[in-house]
Amino acid sequence: MRQNGIHHITAIAGPARRNLDFYTNTLGLRLVKKTVNFDDPGTYHFYYGDEAGQPGTILTFFPWEHAAPGRLGVGETQETVFRVPEGSVGYWTQRLIENHAPHELPQKRFGETVLSFKDPDGMRLALVAVPGIENEPAWTTSDVPAEHAIRGFHSASLLLDKAAATGAILTDVFGFTEIAREGTLTRYKAADTALGGIIDLREAGGFLRGRPGAGSVHHIAFRAENDAVQAEMVKRLAENHGIHTTEQKDRDYFRAVYFREPGGLLFEIATDAPGFAVDEPAASLGQELKLPHFLEESRGAIEDILPKVA
Repeated sequence: MRQNGIHHITAIAGPARRNLDFYTNTLGLRLVKKTVNFDDPGTYHFYYGDEAGQPGTILTFFPWEHAAPGRLGVGETQETVFRVPEGSVGYWTQRLIENHAPHELPQKRFGETVLSFKDPDGMRLALVAVPGIENEPAWTTSDVPAEHAIRGFHSASLLLDKAAATGAILTDVFGFTEIAREGTLTRYKAADTALGGIIDLREAGGFLRGRPGAGSVHHIAFRAENDAVQAEMVKRLAENHGIHTTEQKDRDYFRAVYFREPGGLLFEIATDAPGFAVDEPAASLGQELKLPHFLEESRGAIEDILPKVA
């Protein structure tokens, strides 16, 4: 069966070292790739995920040391949500307290227990307790044991002035189906995709537009199994929705096209291949600074500019 759903989510952060510490230490994710923003090589591009760096587990950041804070508003991602085992909410609540991470009391959403919190830049995150996933493979650290470790994305919620046109793209182009409604929230599911298989659309007509900055999501990437599937999605966007994408861009670990969906969010369609082990062994992902071939001749200058991180 074709796998749809979220490929990765890319956000903007402040200081690189602080970002790296929070996501690898506090949340226990694996740094699967340390590279640079291909369009702004004086800035890191960190990729966090599970042990293998599977699509549906990857949260990435452009950390700018002096980035101004973003502002929540329509036309942006409201919350990025991870999956954790059903019995882990208490563990994570205590861990967030110990690490001084702002958080809310657990609440119910579509019948699931949701623990919302923020990272040091104010990015809105959540953990959802999912039954039956405790035996799924998990990246573990000395601080976060396997029985509580994060198992990839659960969902992302998008804040929109009007949701219908965005919902039409989710269903027609990306293979999602509307499965539930709760207040102003509409839930879409990508068949039986476990990792990143849910998108929630929250309609908030008349709300201020978002302002990008530290703590805000830059774009959401959806999966395409290969170039042919990506091309099919591009064709459907043009023919059925009047939306044209950029040309395909080689990001070394996937090939991507980009477009603005009707609500104003930047969407990407990313191929599953070649993956993050294409330029370093799977066992040592994220340990060395990796550069695209066209930047290798500038490695010394780039390393001099980049902030020092562990």
